[in-house]
Amino acid sequence: MAVSLSVSLFAKNSIPSPGGTGRCKYTGQSVRALPIRVFTVGKKRSPAVQLLVDEYASKLRPYCAVEDVQVRSNPRNAREKQAQIVDEDMAVMNLIRPDDWVVLLDEHGTDIESEEMAELIGGAVDKGASKLSFCIGGPHGHGSKLRERANISIKLSSLVLNHQIALVVLMEQLYRSWTILKGQKLKEHTYRERNVLTECMEL
Repeated sequence: MAVSLSVSLFAKNSIPSPGGTGRCKYTGQSVRALPIRVFTVGKKRSPAVQLLVDEYASKLRPYCAVEDVQVRSNPRNAREKQAQIVDEDMAVMNLIRPDDWVVLLDEHGTDIESEEMAELIGGAVDKGASKLSFCIGGPHGHGSKLRERANISIKLSSLVLNHQIALVVLMEQLYRSWTILKGQKLKEHTYRERNVLTECMEL
């Protein structure tokens, strides 16, 4: 299948820099609403996390289509760690299309700021990607095929994040990125969001 090819259609590891100005160069421009898919490998989520993911997905939809894709960890119930990684790797690879711009979330990835996340979105549009696919790995991390296929690897924090917390942070940053692209002021968290965030911190 074409989706299993490790050669990407786009240049790897190229996050456009804000140019030292601290401002995304795409801010205020007409950026195409590139659909976003977020792949998360893991077991059943906590209700608090799902509530926040749904909340940010709802906030994102005026800007672009967004799809939350859950991939079951260890899909073939393998006993060995490496076999689990391979099975999860293929499960995600089979969902990625050849013209997707693939962003791997990894603790060893490039450390980026919110302005650079906005630049990443705008840059993927410029490069002709059909979709942005963000990948959050399972408990043992990403497999080799997905690492080869990824256009870029990024990290959201210097801290090691639980994959559920990483998902919430990613969704918030995607929403923040689109407000940057549109030149809008980010709205404060609602009372419900603050309560749910408190629950997530207790996971």
